[in-house]
Amino acid sequence: MSFLAPISSVTGSGGRRGAAWQIQLRVDFVVNKVMQTHRGQSQDLVKEVIQNQLRIYGVVPNVRQVAQYASAISSLPPNG
Repeated sequence: MSFLAPISSVTGSGGRRGAAWQIQLRVDFVVNKVMQTHRGQSQDLVKEVIQNQLRIYGVVPNVRQVAQYASAISSLPPNG
């Protein structure tokens, strides 16, 4: 399992970034991971996987945002 680096090690040009930035990085990471493994599958399954993965990384899922990501991922052609 890969872990995200703490925000102190990935700060860019001149300063610290807020917690919202780190949360968005975690959301992006999870969505990209789920997109690779669950594309073309049912929207409900994709939504559940995204929510579970976000909770693992300590992110409280935004229901509306997760639904949008799930819809987009389920509409992609399956890998293979």
